[in-house]
Amino acid sequence: MSDTQVSFKHKDLLSLKNLTKEEIKLILDTAESMKEIFTRKIKKVPTLRGKTIINLFYEPSTRTKSSFDLAGKRLSADMMSLSVSTSSVVKGESLVDTAQTLEAMGADAVIIRHSIPGSPHLLADTIDASVLNAGDGAHAHPTQALLDMYTIREKCGEIEGKTVLIVGDIRHSRVARSNIWALNKLGAKVRVVGPPTLIPPQLEKMGVEIYYDLHEALTGVDIVNILRIQLERQESGFLPSLREYTKFYGIDEEVLKLANDDITVMHPGPMNRGIEIMPEVAYGEDSVITDQIPNGVAVRMALLYLLTGGERVEKAAN
Repeated sequence: MSDTQVSFKHKDLLSLKNLTKEEIKLILDTAESMKEIFTRKIKKVPTLRGKTIINLFYEPSTRTKSSFDLAGKRLSADMMSLSVSTSSVVKGESLVDTAQTLEAMGADAVIIRHSIPGSPHLLADTIDASVLNAGDGAHAHPTQALLDMYTIREKCGEIEGKTVLIVGDIRHSRVARSNIWALNKLGAKVRVVGPPTLIPPQLEKMGVEIYYDLHEALTGVDIVNILRIQLERQESGFLPSLREYTKFYGIDEEVLKLANDDITVMHPGPMNRGIEIMPEVAYGEDSVITDQIPNGVAVRMALLYLLTGGERVEKAAN
């Protein structure tokens, strides 16, 4: 693994937009090595013993936070979670002040989720520790996209040449943006489909084909990635009703027949069953949704290893 470690020249993982195809493949290859640890009787290695990794989540999270926590523990790192609701943040402490506190604690890596886009970048510019973006506003969610790439490669063998459809609330989805960046770099053909109100303007500049009709969009697709309808945003009037969304964009077994026979079904979770995805699809033989969860742990183990497992690199390498 030493050659892999030296080859990754970044201090932080803030976005996939600036990573090369080779760097993304390097992360996926490293994750494959990490996943082998899951098959051992003792699912733990001493790779990051003595390293301190801090979870700093300003937004609720179950999958991402627990996945990072498990990833760090399987590499024998010391894990600490800062509860924002009971910290000095509620007293008005700024992100920069919090960052300096974490630096003083000797953090080697900080995993941050924040509602404001760009927050991880500010943190990375403030501290010497590695910063991993666990989701910033509607901007990016790089580790989710990487676990999606890993899952596609595990199921399909190759990503290059595949046609991938992203369905749903593209406007508010950091997952969609990170997936688009990664898929384009790895040679996939990317389509998106959803109501016009949930497709952001000028999205085609990201190198995607835009559809508004689900039946047309699904024809000839190899992978469909179904986004969560963000119920908390629907008061803003982006959808007439959830019932109408389900009627035109909900994925059930019948509409899925329009895709290729070996279709792969994905969802970043949590799922709104019966709204954007029907239970028979979520738990059907084409679904890899349950596979995405352990793959997320492997990918995050790979990233913690690549960013903190070796000699420190310059901050300007982002």
